[in-house]
Amino acid sequence: MDTNLFSIVFPGTAKCLWRLTLKKTGRQIDLTPPLFHLEGQPCRASVEDFAPVAPARVLSNGVFEHRYQGGVKGQKGLSLEIVFRIAPSSPVVRFAYRLTSETPRHLTKPDGCDVLEYFSLAFGRDRVKEQRFSEFDEAIHSFRPTERIVSPAEFENAFALMGPMLVMTGAKTSWLVAYEHGSQVPDAFVEFRLAPGRKASLSARKGNYLHGQEIKSGTPFETIWMQLAAVAGDEEELARGYRSFALHSWSENAASRKPYLFYNTWGFQERNKWWNGKTYLASMNQERILAEIETAHRMGLEVFVLDTGWYSKTGDWQVNRSFFPDGLDAIRAKLTQYGMKLGLWFSPTQAAVTSRVVRELPHCRMSWDGKLHDPVDVWETESSFNMCLVSPYWERFADELIRLSRELGVTYFKWDAVGQYGCNDPGHWHGGKEHSPRERAERYAFEMGRYMVRIVDRLCQACPEAIVDFDITEGGRYVGLGYLAAGKYFLINNGPYYPNFDHPYNWGTATVWSNVFVYPGPARGRICRGALDFDKWLPSVLFLTHYLPDDPEESQIINIASLILGQNGIWGDLLGVSPEGVARLGYWLSLYKQVRDAVTAASPVRQGILGGSPEMHEKIDVATRRGAVAIFAEARGRYRLVTRHPVVQEYVATPGTQVDFDLEGRAVLDLTFEKPGAKLVFFGASPKG
Repeated sequence: MDTNLFSIVFPGTAKCLWRLTLKKTGRQIDLTPPLFHLEGQPCRASVEDFAPVAPARVLSNGVFEHRYQGGVKGQKGLSLEIVFRIAPSSPVVRFAYRLTSETPRHLTKPDGCDVLEYFSLAFGRDRVKEQRFSEFDEAIHSFRPTERIVSPAEFENAFALMGPMLVMTGAKTSWLVAYEHGSQVPDAFVEFRLAPGRKASLSARKGNYLHGQEIKSGTPFETIWMQLAAVAGDEEELARGYRSFALHSWSENAASRKPYLFYNTWGFQERNKWWNGKTYLASMNQERILAEIETAHRMGLEVFVLDTGWYSKTGDWQVNRSFFPDGLDAIRAKLTQYGMKLGLWFSPTQAAVTSRVVRELPHCRMSWDGKLHDPVDVWETESSFNMCLVSPYWERFADELIRLSRELGVTYFKWDAVGQYGCNDPGHWHGGKEHSPRERAERYAFEMGRYMVRIVDRLCQACPEAIVDFDITEGGRYVGLGYLAAGKYFLINNGPYYPNFDHPYNWGTATVWSNVFVYPGPARGRICRGALDFDKWLPSVLFLTHYLPDDPEESQIINIASLILGQNGIWGDLLGVSPEGVARLGYWLSLYKQVRDAVTAASPVRQGILGGSPEMHEKIDVATRRGAVAIFAEARGRYRLVTRHPVVQEYVATPGTQVDFDLEGRAVLDLTFEKPGAKLVFFGASPKG
């Protein structure tokens, strides 16, 4: 196989199943064959006679899918298939394996432990860095990316790294390997096992398969997706190529990558509860929602999301007619009038006690050690049972979403409250009575995220405009690269709770809002921008975060300057914003819309620390020189900054911002802060549109 950047060949030996050669530098990267454990014995799946299974298939996103298959040496009737997904100008190769047998064979676990090595490889003299995406930072109550250099001592002592990405840099080449799965650090299901000689293997740790799992014709063993990427350049060049892959070549569900502007009703629902003494669902009525849509339209928002309470009961997902007598007809008509999209909240693993789905699929309820879960309260609606995603229930839920898309025109689906653990029932699809409760629980935790992806893909095949946003505002979620192959993340709710800072707070008797960063001003922006480090590898458009629209003007500018860096969400009391404030938001967001595609495409450049003075974020697309620069300062005074990249000379800036251009076309910014706040410059935008 050949692309513009590299070639792939199949030596088919025990040391090299396939090899990627980067054309510009000649650097070769060899991956060993996977090692399985079959019928109590290790089996290295070496194949020397690979042949195409069928002609290459072009996916809807322009990616080519290649399938090769060959017989495993010394194993009669056993064959290995490799599936590659490659875009002609992308540095990233996605690949997965399928093991098939003409006669039944069984995967086995000596001593009850997974024995599965997906590949191994050597790093030579390259610097090796571990990149994590699922570390939960209690200071901002959010997942954040972290990176760390891997030391020689870690190789010598055979450490295991969770990843899911290792990044290597050498003299002429930068490259990476990664796997698509998810869990919170340090709860690894897959890991990179280091070895002396600067080697590593990507290996299963737990839950990757079941002891005795049968492999036969028509029932292959399918691995997770993995990734290999290489560029002739430094780490920044590699990260730019990976970001582009994440935007254009990773998922066929293209709508999840579009930089829409989102509004969600929950911000006011929660505020109404704690500040106004109402219930969470008091504002979930037709009159209030229609009024909010009017204001959201004037602000320029595009996706209007009804959070929890729009439904009569979980599981059946019918519109609550006591709140919306016409079944959302008036809501849909108003949204259609303004060209806005409808979004709804869901809890995928919950179904009301009296729901039809519980009545028809009672065997799909979650259980633990033989005991069914008790019903749980769901936001002032009927108590609900927990349902198992790794069971026939997954198809039922997917079909419910498809029905709602067709009947109500829903295109945005917010998924909430999906924990990674919770079921070890022997009657589902994650182990039977012959497996221990622990093995069934680990298999559920491994598979549940993959079934989430199945649901999203099934929905998006039927409804291509669908976006499924998975809420990861709490720990213990399926976080990593696996879910982003299908959807996007809902990253930060309100940030930390008082208990995150050891502040006394009694959840049972509290009369004060448990969240800390719910007020206008700069503090919420500092917290929410703390997760923008994802943007180096994973575009910020995949991490929806909501900012506040509240007056006064300085707070609005801080929030606008923060959200346009790609997180793209607003919530709060829309009807409480002054007419001047609504117009102000509408004006600045209209400018953002002119350059948002460039902002989305642009790799981030940051100068200064979060909460420092100044803190500058540059999002300039190098191809078009368009984009935005947002500058924050906590100290009054004058600051002078210059962009890293050249920019177009058409711009719009906030007051107190002087823009000049140097001989290279870079913007030289002279900024005056009379008080703490934010400045904003859009390059390539005009007030005339």
